[in-house]
Amino acid sequence: MKQGKHLSMIRSFHLADWFTLGNAACGVGALFAMMSYLQSPDVRHLFFACALLALALVFDVIDGHVARWRKQSSVLGRELDSLADVISFGVAPAAIAYGVGMNGLWDRVILLYFVVCGVSRLARYNVTAEDLAQGSDKVKYFEGTPIPTSLLPVIVIAIAAGYGAIGDHLWFGMLHLGPWRFHPLVLMFAVSGTLMISRTLHIPKL
Repeated sequence: MKQGKHLSMIRSFHLADWFTLGNAACGVGALFAMMSYLQSPDVRHLFFACALLALALVFDVIDGHVARWRKQSSVLGRELDSLADVISFGVAPAAIAYGVGMNGLWDRVILLYFVVCGVSRLARYNVTAEDLAQGSDKVKYFEGTPIPTSLLPVIVIAIAAGYGAIGDHLWFGMLHLGPWRFHPLVLMFAVSGTLMISRTLHIPKL
């Protein structure tokens, strides 16, 4: 009886939830890859981290399709999806940006802003999803850009890495604003975060 209670949460997972967990696992794997990159600056670790986030997006897309196909959605699944997205499309992209050289104090402030925007956007989606669905079982549109769009700056970083434009060679260089360093390339994360929390930008959900 006790064993059944211990496994009750796992047994309550739907098929889509396992894909969501795959999304989270990819995000954590990307963080580990960036830790390896910082310990031993082999650019393959960086490319692996970026590839894992692309795979996380695949899992994120599949879990929604599977949930609709099997008509199995739940509050647990929605919360799992948000937590996985925070890791894979919030924390991991910020860690990749930091690892490739956007690590001045102003850079860190912008990356923190980006992650906070992602967390806020997901929380808002969770509490407004039913209203946005307008009585159907599917949300009609997103308010603000979905958090997986944070893969766009990650793609830019991967391209830059392919040209060797990381570390001291980041595109657009580095500035000193007061006593602290600032890399203009980090502004793409500021733009990404701001678009995520926009209330006026409505994007149809496919």
